[in-house]
Amino acid sequence: MRWWDIDGVFELERDLFPDDAWSNGMFWSELAHARGPGATRRYVVAEDGGKVVGYAGLAAAGGLGDVQTIAVSRDAWGSGLGSELLTELIRHATAFECEEILLEVRVDNTRAQKLYERFGFEPIGFRRGYYQPGNVDALVMRLVVQGTENRELN
Repeated sequence: MRWWDIDGVFELERDLFPDDAWSNGMFWSELAHARGPGATRRYVVAEDGGKVVGYAGLAAAGGLGDVQTIAVSRDAWGSGLGSELLTELIRHATAFECEEILLEVRVDNTRAQKLYERFGFEPIGFRRGYYQPGNVDALVMRLVVQGTENRELN
């Protein structure tokens, strides 16, 4: 994702998450941490005919990755785009040397939960009232990154 993608990303964000959409400024802030030697973020977009149809973002620090956001336009649901975006985030988490990846997903978003489960994410807890203003709970899920679960630290 680059600065010129933000308008298209924000448009999709408002369509998919009308009650708790990120602001335009939040995307700008995330991108500010996605470049240079000290980068801690990685954001990707998918386009079809020059229009943003999906995006995803990851934050990484101290061996822990956190899926910040992942979204696919309604027209692309069921196309495998969500899997492609999540695969890309996991690839970047590996490049950041993350040992595990966390995410929050709305408890009422079973479509997304099934996607995460197919990738090996497991539920580890809840965050009550996490999504506002609707006061919807979040299911917290974790994936242990392959090859790190038995690593010894010296």
